[in-house]
Amino acid sequence: MTRRVCVVGAGRWGMNHIRTLAGLGCLGGIVEANRVTREELAQAYPGVKIFADLSAAFDEAFDGFTVATPAETHYAIAREIIERGRPVLVEKPIALTSEHARELKTLARQRQVNLMVGHVMLFHPAMRKIKDLIDGGKIGKLAYLYSNRLNLGAVRTEENILWSFAPHDISLFQYFIGEMPREVVSRGGAFVQPHLHDSTMTVLTYPDNVVGHIFVSWLHPFKEHRLVVIGSKGMLSFEDSSESKEIRFHEKGIDWVRGAPIKREGPTETVPYDARMPLTEELSYFVAHLDGTPVEMSDGQNAQDVLEILEKASESLVTQNDATLDKGAGHDYFVHPSSYVDEGVEIGEGTKIWHFSHVQSQTRIGRDCTIGQNVNVGSKVSIGNQVKIQNNVSVYEGVELEDYVFCGPSMVFSNVIDPRSKYPQCGSEFYRKTLVQEGASIGANATIVCGNTIGRHAFIGAGAVVTKDVPDYAVMLGVPAVRSGWACECGQILPGFDDEVICSKCDRGYGLREGLLTPNV
Repeated sequence: MTRRVCVVGAGRWGMNHIRTLAGLGCLGGIVEANRVTREELAQAYPGVKIFADLSAAFDEAFDGFTVATPAETHYAIAREIIERGRPVLVEKPIALTSEHARELKTLARQRQVNLMVGHVMLFHPAMRKIKDLIDGGKIGKLAYLYSNRLNLGAVRTEENILWSFAPHDISLFQYFIGEMPREVVSRGGAFVQPHLHDSTMTVLTYPDNVVGHIFVSWLHPFKEHRLVVIGSKGMLSFEDSSESKEIRFHEKGIDWVRGAPIKREGPTETVPYDARMPLTEELSYFVAHLDGTPVEMSDGQNAQDVLEILEKASESLVTQNDATLDKGAGHDYFVHPSSYVDEGVEIGEGTKIWHFSHVQSQTRIGRDCTIGQNVNVGSKVSIGNQVKIQNNVSVYEGVELEDYVFCGPSMVFSNVIDPRSKYPQCGSEFYRKTLVQEGASIGANATIVCGNTIGRHAFIGAGAVVTKDVPDYAVMLGVPAVRSGWACECGQILPGFDDEVICSKCDRGYGLREGLLTPNV
């Protein structure tokens, strides 16, 4: 029986998924927001269903989904797919926090569907062979291992080198050792951009005196992907950046002879293995388990473990020159050490403020909110309870977010209607108020022109530009944004209807009254 898999996201890595699944004969659908890309895909893959949004893809009986969208969207997309009872493979990182990874793992177990993360190096045939050699006692007792992942570029502007390069190596160390490290210490330097590390060295200390280190850098004169594993009887080396890509066993080490350490210089041999493409192996494994057989490789637990280690490494990295371990210490909220909270800010219980964010004075943030990376919250801003603000968002003075509002990555607020650099308008008297009411969601890269109100549970599509007030429950798309439909409180897009409609996801009922959607009592 041929399995049909839908790929969400057709960017650089998403295209790798598309080509590989097409080669396996399993490509059933593609979800891509960009219209031009959709047209190109329709020509390149005739017979494959192309969708502009994920909700439309759920109407098809796909056996599984893969997600290769920007990292900040992984959690929300994966959660929606799992809630629909569909197996999913999510590119790394599966989420931006280990807490979200844990939620996805738990939800997948409750829905009894497979959840995988794209730690593709776990499917590299050379890594599988090295694992077999370690477990088979070829090198004796495992003592030490290191990985270098070095290159010149590509420099990221949203995430540092640790989060960009190191997840592969951390996942491999977990695969080889099978236990969580007892200690994680990371040091590095930021040279190209002052707020992002370009080079890091992370040391992981495991039980039974096993030690590993991971050196990653995108500021390096040549490309090197090297793994070395050292045991009591010998050593293994593998350089993925070389042409030969050979696994080599070095019968070398230190022996104690009559109380003195003596170098042992034995022969070096090449260990054969089946050379196959790691991504093909990974996707083949995912497809093979679409029958419901539980996955054992690169599962939700592996995703959670890697993120927990990354978070510990990040904390160590930031605090290398900062004695403050937790700026929320002594409070019932969390502020990452790299972030700044000015005096006179009120923060509610359970709120988390992540990397490189700034909250300015006289601002109130409610309980159980999540403030992502690189977020600026201006002075005198009011943010309700359980609000989620994703990465790279600025919430300026004059903006009010009520409870349960979602702000997607890189969406834009404004507070001056006619800004001029030559004629500055600074001060509360110049700022127009923007109100985002309870439960509204604003998609990635959307723009909200100041002076408008976003109604309760409204849904602003990615990239839309809102220039006027938005009714409750309205779905707004385009530039300028116009209403294209209605959304349920739960987020489900409602089908076309005349007077009454029932949400297929949560069974809430609605009716049209004077052209506006209102919930049935």
